[in-house]
Amino acid sequence: MQIQLQNISKRYNQQWIVRDVNLELTTPAKVALLGINGSGKSTLLQMIAGYIMPSFGKIKYSHHDAEIPADKIFKYIGFCAPAMELIEEYTLQEFFEFHFQYKKPLLPIADIIAYIGLQDATNKLIENFSSGMKQRVKLAQSIMIDAPLILLDEPCSNLDVHGIALYQRMIAEFAMEKLVLVSSNDAHEYEFCTQQIQISNYK
Repeated sequence: MQIQLQNISKRYNQQWIVRDVNLELTTPAKVALLGINGSGKSTLLQMIAGYIMPSFGKIKYSHHDAEIPADKIFKYIGFCAPAMELIEEYTLQEFFEFHFQYKKPLLPIADIIAYIGLQDATNKLIENFSSGMKQRVKLAQSIMIDAPLILLDEPCSNLDVHGIALYQRMIAEFAMEKLVLVSSNDAHEYEFCTQQIQISNYK
């Protein structure tokens, strides 16, 4: 997987969030996007995911030497962010059955549920999950899939020490050969990254 960011810039009204981001990222790579709260880390991650459009510039994607149209990139991405909503009217089993119609899982659903320690909640409505349980589900649906690009925004939000250890194990077992971008201010979330990008350099 290769991503090229060419003069990527984003502004809201007259305020620039990021300006002139030029990067080339290639699998396998582990990249941390660092900066103070409100610096634009999440905005840049969402532009790479195709969720929001840059004000200026272009993002090019390719996989196995074939260019990927921007409107198809979602097929190649696992994404996790604090504001991302789960379908709370579904049970955990139903949610994964729905989600994995669009993203190929790396394990059977029952094994994924066991991996994240939620066997007892398999048939429980997600609306009744704690915030930590929901975060485990978000991580599983974004990391434990056959996708070359993993985008993680504050991935340990709402996790206790056991949840953080689960996240770190999940990365080690399922994501080390992928292109992983982590937006964070917490070293527990990006300690495996070998490259760091300071968002303050793009103001």
